[in-house]
Formats: sequence, C-alpha cells, structure tokens
Amino acid sequence: MDKIHALDALAALSQPTRLDVFRLLTKAGEAGMTAGDIGDTLGVRQNTMSANLSILSRANLVRSTREGRSIRYFADMGGMRDLLSFLMEDCCGGRPELCQPVINELACAC
Repeated sequence: MDKIHALDALAALSQPTRLDVFRLLTKAGEAGMTAGDIGDTLGVRQNTMSANLSILSRANLVRSTREGRSIRYFADMGGMRDLLSFLMEDCCGGRPELCQPVINELACAC
C-alpha cells in the first residue's frame, strides 16, 4: 500500500457512520450483511448508506457481492491488513521484534 491509498482508507474511516459500518461488518464476519440490514441496524437512510458503502468500497475496506436484487457487503480484512501493515512498516526503529506483540494481537484467521 502506498501513502495515497492509506490516506484514502483513513479518510474513509474518519467519518462516524463509515466507521460504524466497518465495525459492524467486521462483527458480522463471513456472513456479511445486506445494505438494507446495515442501514436498518445503524438507523441510516438508504441513499446515505449507499454513498458511505461506496466510499468504503473505493478505499478497499469493504467488498460486495450481488444476491438477486440485494447487495451483500463484507469487511475487506485484506484491505485492513494492508493499511495496518503500511502504518507499522517502519515501526520500532528497525527492531521489528518489539512490534511483534502488537502484530500478534491484531492477527486473526479472517
């Protein structure tokens, strides 16, 4: 990940509704959620939710699949891993073993 992509991802997460969406989809795991269910859960109107999901998708933080007339969204853990890797890439002044406890805490089998 380069700096421009990292800034896009951070900007996408810097808005309260989008951060709530990402966290909700992370919690939903492999099942994901439809756009309507996300909006209902968070109390967000459809057009507003659509715009927020689009921004998260462009930032590679969510992915989607069409199911008939609905679209199911999932947290893109690969995109989040890329962002976290970028943020920690030069950590600990060249002593990556100091960062290992943080990396181990963030690792998941997603």
